[in-house]
Amino acid sequence: MRNDHFREFDRIAQRLMENGRPAAMAMDAYRDGDDFVIHFDLPGVNHESIDLEVERNVLTVRAERAGLRREDLELLVNERQTGTFTRQVFLGDTLDTERIQANYADGVLTLRIPVAEQSRARKITVDHSTPDQGRTVLPEQDKSAIRS
Repeated sequence: MRNDHFREFDRIAQRLMENGRPAAMAMDAYRDGDDFVIHFDLPGVNHESIDLEVERNVLTVRAERAGLRREDLELLVNERQTGTFTRQVFLGDTLDTERIQANYADGVLTLRIPVAEQSRARKITVDHSTPDQGRTVLPEQDKSAIRS
């Protein structure tokens, strides 16, 4: 009997904790050439439950992990977080949010966001000219008209 009371208390405490804290979604972000890459850890999430949305420069990621909620099961330990996971990332104006690519594999959601064309690093050519190139050389008698 003592074991049943403990289990019931544990279930109540677990439900309170699930509702009282947001589910964590670990993230890594880095720049890879002309792409900004973000990885989100979402182990055990069905890819169909993942929802991505961009509004103005805010990226919102939502995903849901279902738990074992069957009446015929007697849960002994229930430590894995379940429910809806949400994370917002503020993106800079330099990213092309119209061309985001998303892939989900092995419990990791990977987003590749291209850097906008106008924000990409580019080489600027420096022209070289000789000192006399591009200037008119005055005859000897007119040099007095030039002031420094």
